[in-house]
Amino acid sequence: MAERTLRLFFALWPDPATQAAIAAVASEIAGEAKGRAIAADNVHLTLAFLGAQPAARVPDLCALAAAIEVAPFQLALDEIGCFRKTGITWLGASAAPPELVALHAGLASALDGVGIALDARPFAPHLTLVRRASAPVRRRLPQPIRWSVASFALVSSETLREGPRYRLLEVWHAGASR
Repeated sequence: MAERTLRLFFALWPDPATQAAIAAVASEIAGEAKGRAIAADNVHLTLAFLGAQPAARVPDLCALAAAIEVAPFQLALDEIGCFRKTGITWLGASAAPPELVALHAGLASALDGVGIALDARPFAPHLTLVRRASAPVRRRLPQPIRWSVASFALVSSETLREGPRYRLLEVWHAGASR
């Protein structure tokens, strides 16, 4: 019998107000991008995509994440762009805060230490707004969405006919004693 696997990633998961603000931008941009806006409850910023991992590995991944120091920070989301090959329109930050860069680097280093290598491309923090976009959209938001980041999560992803479904497996709060 095959070992059960989960499709996993570490992510920043926004508070409800930030999630609603990002979902509103997604709805607005979907028509312009000629695509489908993401569901509000799926809004997140991926820190590290792990792919299919044995379910039995989740406790070790949680222990690894719990050892990472993270300070609360502000993220100003102000750029809209697109990945034309994949049909994704995204929302990102023109300047990544050092705390975000450090969190990603800490996760990447810890994961590399347990044999999980991340994508070799440079970290480009962004949130998916629209899928199946056929018209490119690139511009700055007139007013950035300001996100007070205070936690990160280990998330399980399941691909369904109606779209992805995400489940937060564990959340770590910034400044929490380890």
